[in-house]
Amino acid sequence: MKLLAFDTSSQALSVALTEDDNLLGKIDLNIKKNHSITLMPAIDFLMTHVGIKPEELDRIAVAQGPGSYTGLRIAVTTAKTLASTLNIDLVGVSSLVAIATNVDVVGKVVPLIDARRQNVYAGIYENGLSIGQEQHVSLDKLLDTLKNEEVLYFTGEVANFRELISQTLPQAKFVENVERRLPNAYQIARLGASYEPVNVDAFVPEYLKKVEAEEKWLETHAENQGNDTNYIQSI
Repeated sequence: MKLLAFDTSSQALSVALTEDDNLLGKIDLNIKKNHSITLMPAIDFLMTHVGIKPEELDRIAVAQGPGSYTGLRIAVTTAKTLASTLNIDLVGVSSLVAIATNVDVVGKVVPLIDARRQNVYAGIYENGLSIGQEQHVSLDKLLDTLKNEEVLYFTGEVANFRELISQTLPQAKFVENVERRLPNAYQIARLGASYEPVNVDAFVPEYLKKVEAEEKWLETHAENQGNDTNYIQSI
């Protein structure tokens, strides 16, 4: 199986091409770039230099989220367009799973993606398996639930949270290797090779949180509903 995998769910961009269990090529960028501009050229560059034509692909695997709203929409839209145009399989892989399975340690692994305002997207994994639901949660609340864990490895976007994590959980360890804590398209390819294909048209990102515009609309709508209710009750 020839598989193209990519991830733009965070600041990093990662693209990989695999054939069965073999990595044919990979591109990683960990700089602030506009993914909408860089993703397709990166895919084209990799496929051209590996020597694979689009029509030779069997499957697309994409990081489905959570992560950056804009980044997820770019990756998912690109994945759906390619899969539909080429009439090939499409699978989605959790961004957090891709980060967690990139770490080879004994103990519980906690991958983090910065969700701003001291909130994170997080999961808990052990031996590559999820032992807790992926969630959008405040860092304080997450750390409180982990206080009784003896062995913890934090990975992913931990730079902004390292001091607080160390103060709250002295037993916590951090994955120091930069490559190990970045989103990895090769891991997405390995995981996605065994997933069941999805319905391309129905496929959507897994945000784990409403977009900010939707939250504001719901707040306004709720306030208006309250005003309408008060008005009706006063009649």
